[in-house]
Amino acid sequence: MNRPPASVARPESPATAGLRVLVIDDGAHRVDLLRDELVRQGCEVVGVIEQATLIHDCVLRLQPDVVIVDAESPTRDTLENLATLSARMPRPVVIFAEDEDRGPMRRAIQAGVSAYVVAGLQAQRLAPVLHVAIARFEQDLALREELGKAQAQLASRKVVDRAKGILMREQGLDEDQAYQRLRKLAMDRGEPLAQIAQRVIDAQDLLRG
Repeated sequence: MNRPPASVARPESPATAGLRVLVIDDGAHRVDLLRDELVRQGCEVVGVIEQATLIHDCVLRLQPDVVIVDAESPTRDTLENLATLSARMPRPVVIFAEDEDRGPMRRAIQAGVSAYVVAGLQAQRLAPVLHVAIARFEQDLALREELGKAQAQLASRKVVDRAKGILMREQGLDEDQAYQRLRKLAMDRGEPLAQIAQRVIDAQDLLRG
C-alpha cells in the first residue's frame, strides 16, 4: 500500500520578517549593503534618506517599525532630530557607527537611541541587534507610560487635596466630609473626581479675582 508522502518541513521565516525599516545614511555610505541584507532577512525597507531633518516627516508618512542610522559618527543634526522623534513619535532606533568615542554614544542614548553598535556592520549581527533594540524600546516605553501614570495620579491627588481644603474652609467640613462631597458631585455628574475638584478650585479663583 502506498503511503502518503511525509510533509516537508518548511524553513522558518527569519525572525525579522515583516519589519518595516527606515534607513538613514549619516555619512557611512554603506546603505546599499545594509538595505540588501535587510531585504534578505525579510524586512521591508520603506525608505532611505540622507537628510536628518526629514526623519520626523518620513516616520510620520512611512510608519516604520524600526529606524536604522548608518554613520561613521552620528552628527549633531541627526541626534537632535532623533531626540525630537523620541519625544513625539518614539520608535526603536539603531545606530551602526565606526567612532568608538563615548561622547557620541552617550549623546545617542540621551536622544532615545535603543542600540548603538560600534565597529562594523556585520550581517550575522543585524537580526540580534534589531531584536535587542526592539525589546529595550518596549521596556523603556512601558516604564515611560508607568511614570506618566504615576505623575498624573500625583497631580490629580494634589488637585483633590486642594479642593478639599477649599470646602473645609468655606463650608466648615472635615476632611472626610469634603472628600465625600467631591465624590458625590463626581458621581452625580458622571465626571472624574479630579475634574470636579479642578472646577471647585477654578470657582474659588474666580471669586477671588
